[in-house]
Amino acid sequence: MVVGSSRLLALLPTPEGATIVSIQPLATALQVIADHDGEVVVLASGDPGFFGLTRTLRALGYQPRVIPALSSVSILAARLGEPWDDAAVMSAHGRDPREAVNAARALPAVFILTSPEFGPAHLGHDLQGWNRELIVGERLGHADETVTTCTPAEATAREWCEPNVVLVVDPTRRDLNRRRLSSNQPGAISGFFAAREDDFVHRDSMITKWEVRAAALSRLAPRFGSLIWDLGAGSGSLAVECAVLGAAVIAVDSDLSAEQMIQANAKARDVDVRVLIGAAQELLHDLPEPDAVFIGGGGLPVLDAVLKRSVPRVVATFAAIDRMTQARGTLISAGYEVEGIQLQSSRMTDLPAGGFRLVATNPTFLLSAKRVGLQ
Repeated sequence: MVVGSSRLLALLPTPEGATIVSIQPLATALQVIADHDGEVVVLASGDPGFFGLTRTLRALGYQPRVIPALSSVSILAARLGEPWDDAAVMSAHGRDPREAVNAARALPAVFILTSPEFGPAHLGHDLQGWNRELIVGERLGHADETVTTCTPAEATAREWCEPNVVLVVDPTRRDLNRRRLSSNQPGAISGFFAAREDDFVHRDSMITKWEVRAAALSRLAPRFGSLIWDLGAGSGSLAVECAVLGAAVIAVDSDLSAEQMIQANAKARDVDVRVLIGAAQELLHDLPEPDAVFIGGGGLPVLDAVLKRSVPRVVATFAAIDRMTQARGTLISAGYEVEGIQLQSSRMTDLPAGGFRLVATNPTFLLSAKRVGLQ
């Protein structure tokens, strides 16, 4: 028995008398394989151990003998003369593409394995608003292969030949030490969590204190493949820390001067934060779905706007307990499980004559909410 797509079956001769089975739909093909008593050859493009069928077959109890070819990622990297040992590789084939898209929004370079359902045009649409280049390899290894560099808008406006693979790059960070920023290196993003306020460009002490940031980050759970909104971002200290932890981040603030501070803080840490200036209530309806939202400014009107979207997690800070009380009621009514804390720390400060004293910081109320039933 020989199993494969019509494209691959047409490329290779099959043994005389062999049963030919289409691999689509996959569930049906797998059942046919399970019911077959003899040997089965499954045709797959590239390296089936790299986001391919090897994992699926092993999960079904098979011990396949794998004869790999070059993966589309290695071929595209070779065509570009580009190293790829330090780049993230994501798949949008047969799975929710949001993690792949958010990786491309966050990192300097990401290879994305596409599918007919989510190709370069879909990817370009989802990357509009981010400074990215798409390098699309079409029909790599065939006589009519092409490699095209384009903007997200250009990718959206045309059709692409199957199969294809895309390298998404941030042109401003393409030559960074990507290994430090890549999720392929476990634990590589470290050494920067709840940094001191003095480590950020900010104005008039208008910055989320590091103790509050630490608590907020623990509830936002920023990670590689997720998208965080930071509303009322100010200096962008929390937005930047989310980005350092691997998340894609959109920071919104009504103050025009915030953009320069946020970009300076992001650049200092080699991360990318998309900054929007304006009233959050007016901007949110055009933004992609977030995994979590932090509300550091704007208060209850911003919370009301956020709750019009399907947001899994919301974290908000308040200086006044009455506003926290109102926000808690609003979140509970909207179907969230809510927890809250008051944060007030005392910081050790040196005395001129030696020794130290403890200086209290202003109290901050922090609400953390997740949709009922969310793990």
